[in-house]
Amino acid sequence: MAKVTGLSGNEIYCMALKNYGPGELVVGNSVNSMGFLGAMGAAGKSMAGGEITQVTQAIEEGRLKAFERMVAEAKRDGAAGVAGVTSELKDFAGNTEFLFVGSCLHNLASAGSSDFFTSAGNAQELYCHMDAGYDPVHHVFGNIAYGMGLGGGLAGAFKSMGRGEIKEYSDIFNSTRHTALNRIVAQAKACKANAVVGIRTKIMYWHGTHEMLMAGTAALNNALPSQAMNEPVTSDLTGEELWAMTKLGYAPVKLLLSASIYSLGMAGGFKAAFKAFTKGEISDLTTLIHDAREMAIGRLKSEADALSADAVIGVKTYIAEIGGLVEFLAIGTAVKKISGVAVKTPGLPAHAIVQDKDTWIEGAFGFSLDRVEG
Repeated sequence: MAKVTGLSGNEIYCMALKNYGPGELVVGNSVNSMGFLGAMGAAGKSMAGGEITQVTQAIEEGRLKAFERMVAEAKRDGAAGVAGVTSELKDFAGNTEFLFVGSCLHNLASAGSSDFFTSAGNAQELYCHMDAGYDPVHHVFGNIAYGMGLGGGLAGAFKSMGRGEIKEYSDIFNSTRHTALNRIVAQAKACKANAVVGIRTKIMYWHGTHEMLMAGTAALNNALPSQAMNEPVTSDLTGEELWAMTKLGYAPVKLLLSASIYSLGMAGGFKAAFKAFTKGEISDLTTLIHDAREMAIGRLKSEADALSADAVIGVKTYIAEIGGLVEFLAIGTAVKKISGVAVKTPGLPAHAIVQDKDTWIEGAFGFSLDRVEG
């Protein structure tokens, strides 16, 4: 019978090079309600700021149930693994659907192998991971639902009268981001992996709170130092980047992230507002953003030095305004040269690098994906 798979032609080609063939598209879902009491408890906890545990647990439980159903469907299909696992969170009439989708892979070299795996990366990224020595074990995720909190909000409001970093806000943002990272590492430890690669991070608004989700692939690389079994390495490098750094003899040490929340201050805010009416540089804002950037990047460098890393690569920076405050976020992967790490082939095939193009351009739903309707 014909197979229905989410793998593209390039992905199928890449997997064939690793002796895997395409299988069925598999889906797992769970529609949940947090319930009135849980919602009330979450609202109460949000007064203090930081994590809202009821919401975190509700989302985690819903995701795990949906994920387990997807895996069960894949195993019934006789799959050796599932690639390109994606998760979504959708609201329906006040309830939430947790959805996981992936594509089965069948081992063409040893049918019936018991080493079942799941991968957060698509099959092109999976090829890069495998060729760099990172054998996939399990899709893993870490999440945290959080609020700024009434208490933290008031403390921050008073501090915003003055110019500079608002430590209360910086602490909350740094704590939430590191909590999600710690949880993804804990899942990797549980499945006896020594690395989490291809980590992707997103923040979404859900039922009055913010949720931060990190998802990646727990993997095993026997060339990594033995201590990685106790504290798995983490990386947000793309598959191609990880392969390239491996060929150069480098391995990831840890995904580093730092947030800095700054206030221009009441006097500075008014001054900047008046200056905005005139042409030229707004020096207060220039200095503010510079200071926030330097603070966040400085924290990355300090943490990398503490890990004895050689460099922090792929650093990405983001800046956003939050109610008159400015958040500056820096994120990158610390790497270190390690003897023994190596790729399996001398070069990546073009099929592992080329980006698949969307062929659904315009349909019968009254909109075009490549045109913004006026």
